[in-house]
Amino acid sequence: MTETAAASTRRPEARLLGVIPKKWVEGFVGSLGRLSDVLVRLDVNPNFITFLALLAGLGAGVLFAFNRPAWAVVLIFVCGALDVVDGKVAVKAKKQSLYGAIFDSTLDRYSEFFIYFGLAYYFRGRWPMWIPYFTFLGSTMVSYTRARAEGLGIECKVGFMQRAERMILLVLGSLIGTLFKVFDPAMITVLAAIAVISNITAIERTLLVKKIEKQRNRDKEV
Repeated sequence: MTETAAASTRRPEARLLGVIPKKWVEGFVGSLGRLSDVLVRLDVNPNFITFLALLAGLGAGVLFAFNRPAWAVVLIFVCGALDVVDGKVAVKAKKQSLYGAIFDSTLDRYSEFFIYFGLAYYFRGRWPMWIPYFTFLGSTMVSYTRARAEGLGIECKVGFMQRAERMILLVLGSLIGTLFKVFDPAMITVLAAIAVISNITAIERTLLVKKIEKQRNRDKEV
């Protein structure tokens, strides 16, 4: 795949959101847009919103750890919503910065760690307790391989299991598990799926860099 082809690849988030009714997505995004307008008028710092998202992730992890998945779902939803709102506020208030970007990305990783650690604690003493660690590893590598590739000047958006997809799957797994009283198998399935697919994506992105490098070398020889 050439750099042009890589650049034209649809963002992974759009693939999963594509299965959700368009009106629902538009309504949700519109609501977040209105919320961001209010926060801009109140002059709320976008980094503070990012910090609130971290607290929501921490709270979700604690609730998972102590077997309160229904409330954990609420906080995961809040965490994901705030993760969108902070960016909107930064743009609308013209408060975008390099520090804000890395602050947001860093706290995203921490909030995910808290969620997965909470799930590992919930499964403590049983074999599934190891799955969340591999899930977190894959989630981190998805972000790292993209960031590293872009640091090398290569746009790298191939694969699945971006943060939005992971959050959606965690919410769905928790909801299904809670409503139908099958939380353990539902969450084990979701965590395993994220772990496998995210690590495959990390490998795919690594190989993409190799392929693009070969293409560049061939172009130089011509």
